[in-house]
Amino acid sequence: MNTTPTITIYTRHSAGCKYANDEFAKRCDCRKWLRWSQNGLRHRRKADTRSWAEAERVKRDLEDQLTGRNVVSEVTGSKNLRAAIDVFLADKKVEGISTDLMRKYERGLNRLAAYCDSRGVYTLGGIDRELITRFCADWDKQYPSSVTRNKLRARYISFMRFCVDAKWIAEAPKWPKMKADEVPTLPLTGAEFDRLLDAVYVVVRAPQNHTVENQSHEYWCKRVRGLFLLMRWSGLSIMDALTLPRRELIADEKGHRVVTKRTKTGTPVSVRLPPEIAEELLAIPNDNPEYLFWSGRGKAKSICGNWGKRFIKPCFDEARINGGHLTTHRLRDTFACGLLKSGVSLENTSRLLGHTSIRTTEKSYAAWVPSRQQVLDVEVEKAWAESVKAKARPGRKRLPSADLHLPVSDVAV
Repeated sequence: MNTTPTITIYTRHSAGCKYANDEFAKRCDCRKWLRWSQNGLRHRRKADTRSWAEAERVKRDLEDQLTGRNVVSEVTGSKNLRAAIDVFLADKKVEGISTDLMRKYERGLNRLAAYCDSRGVYTLGGIDRELITRFCADWDKQYPSSVTRNKLRARYISFMRFCVDAKWIAEAPKWPKMKADEVPTLPLTGAEFDRLLDAVYVVVRAPQNHTVENQSHEYWCKRVRGLFLLMRWSGLSIMDALTLPRRELIADEKGHRVVTKRTKTGTPVSVRLPPEIAEELLAIPNDNPEYLFWSGRGKAKSICGNWGKRFIKPCFDEARINGGHLTTHRLRDTFACGLLKSGVSLENTSRLLGHTSIRTTEKSYAAWVPSRQQVLDVEVEKAWAESVKAKARPGRKRLPSADLHLPVSDVAV
């Protein structure tokens, strides 16, 4: 007969906890652990909870497992929230999502867990519509962009659906609806793009940029101009363009192409470049020969902020171009709309942009497909023709204006 090992619950206190000297403190909000000895070996494991009562339940389940007794299935909704988050993130890692998106999931779910902890909610069953609504109450201040709020909401909904699929909860609580402001598609005209390139020389020579990393004006003019050319003719996002390794500007028998993966989605992209653009990009100076623009030091996001503040926004301002919601995205829009207006299909444009779904491309760029508008125009003209034919049918009497107030049954047709 299996003997039940003695399992002890204890607390591993966070730095600064006032109960730090008492490992059996039940009232603090620090993580709970379990330890026991069996067959001469000592064991310990996380209880995946900050609640002593919840740790007691985990302890009973562990005792059942160690002694071979039938383990009673978890009561619906009793799954520890942080343990559920760990499993969900592991699933996303297996899915192979990008590092950037993984960080966004981690950051968002940790905020949810911290909020639930502050409200004394430690299990999935405690997350209801009221708690969610209060959690979202100040999002308009935390996240000024409605697009950001909706993306965050979508990630939380994805987590709750995962919990339903795992049978940890019977039904996912509803999240408040959030209106997303449509970001207009604003490609640059040829004249605007020319003004943007001309603005580079003015901005780089501005007093505040005289000592940028102790390099010459010519050095930085080539780099900033090169960035705008790369984004315009490849459709890369600002992050992908600024961190593009030089080896991903590949030569073949017909010229050069950009072959890379999007940071945001991990989707492969391969775009051919005009010969004169490729030649100028290859001549871009950089102290780090591994990249076109990045020094390779620090975080990749830092370069976007630095270039945006120092060069990109000032150049758009100098060129008298309204950047809109996403300044650099106008260069990506210019690339996409140029393809569509030239007759490239929406599906192929989606591939060149590195979108994971054609629906993403369609949402932003469907209006720029000339063939679609032509089809709509034909349908409208057909409707006109049908209307004219109907009026010309023999024996059809036009309704006199005096009869307009009569019921349909009283009107002679």
